[in-house]
Amino acid sequence: MESNLKTRDGFQSKWGFILACIGSAVGMGNIWRFPIMVSTYGGMTFLIPYFIFVILIGSTGVISEMALGRSAEAGPVGAFGKCTKLKWNNKKIGEIIGLIPVLGSLALSIGYTCVMGWIFKYTYLSLSGKLYKMGQDMDLIGSTFGETASAGGANLWIVIAIIASFAIMVMGVSNGIEKANKFMMPLLFILFVGLAIYIITLEGANDGYKYIFTVDPKGLKNPKVWIFAFGQAFFSLSVAGSGTVIYGSYLSKKENIPSSARNVAVFDTIAALLAAFVIIPAMATANAPLDTGGPGLMFIFLVNVFNGMPFGRIIGIIFYICVLFAGISSLINLYETSVACLQEQFNLSRANSTIIIHVIGCIVAILIQAIVSGWMDFISIYICPLGAALAGIMFLWVAGKNYALDAVNEGSGKKIGSWYYPLAKYVYVTAALVALIAGAILGGIG
Repeated sequence: MESNLKTRDGFQSKWGFILACIGSAVGMGNIWRFPIMVSTYGGMTFLIPYFIFVILIGSTGVISEMALGRSAEAGPVGAFGKCTKLKWNNKKIGEIIGLIPVLGSLALSIGYTCVMGWIFKYTYLSLSGKLYKMGQDMDLIGSTFGETASAGGANLWIVIAIIASFAIMVMGVSNGIEKANKFMMPLLFILFVGLAIYIITLEGANDGYKYIFTVDPKGLKNPKVWIFAFGQAFFSLSVAGSGTVIYGSYLSKKENIPSSARNVAVFDTIAALLAAFVIIPAMATANAPLDTGGPGLMFIFLVNVFNGMPFGRIIGIIFYICVLFAGISSLINLYETSVACLQEQFNLSRANSTIIIHVIGCIVAILIQAIVSGWMDFISIYICPLGAALAGIMFLWVAGKNYALDAVNEGSGKKIGSWYYPLAKYVYVTAALVALIAGAILGGIG
């Protein structure tokens, strides 16, 4: 099944593409997962291996998935099909395998829709002042989130999240996704920098910064620290054989992929660090437990912390707007894979594909609210690393060295170094499989 699209939408500028990729990577993992990893596993003790893995994955996996999508001008189904056609003159095998990351991306986007429902509600509560009026009554704060996350507790807000995603995506890649990210991503960084500067002025914040920059030599010898740092880097950079592949398919042949991948890795890491520099010192100012992760961190403990701060209502508003932008940018990337798949494989219009996927997403998200945590764990533990491994295998092993290097080097003034192909083919693909195995054993590392 080859794409029947007569014309293919695409990004109109290099930075539009980069900001969209950053938006897909900057999500809940950066805001509520990364700070807690830094806190739980020893500040810089965790950051050292994390930076190493970001460099590895950014210079191999991100480049490979971008180049795979652009070379095939298709999402996972079409791209995998092209790889198997080159190798065995049989595109059907690749197209069937390509459904795995597509369905995985759709399933993840549905679970993410539930979380976005919570975020829309808390953004509203912060803007209306209702969140601030709860003060530091942990029973009230906790019960509010309990009601929100219960079965049927966020129906209205899930519908609002779906409408927001649909409104952006129905306008297309250049007029919708690109323009939305050009607005949201710079503003997100500006707001987070502002929050970080404000937190510096608070009494007790220094304890948080000291902790972030602490290195424990014994901790660096702990294999678990390295495994969790690897998992965080892997999923933070949004390599799952889906979102980066489809965004790559919209990239101009004139653009430099290694340079774009480097920018995505750098800015995604900066966003994660900004979140850590806001959340960990903020928790320290209130003597709150620094090892509290998951939804409770964002919707219970941080609410309590912000409400006890000077200008707490304003801080809460800014924080939840940041979270909203990060979440929406990731959600539209997750849905884009399946929307594009319907366009390519069934020759549907952009509007019809977007409607179908969002109706499915809305209905299923409402139905799975009570099990969303387990739903997200399963997809992130098994399907995401499997999709990344399959994309690496298809591009680097099946399509072959010449095809892969031509795809990566197209649009670049200088050919990528000889280090890329063996590092990507052997180290990165093996790493993706390790993520799958380690995640299954440890119960999720992303």
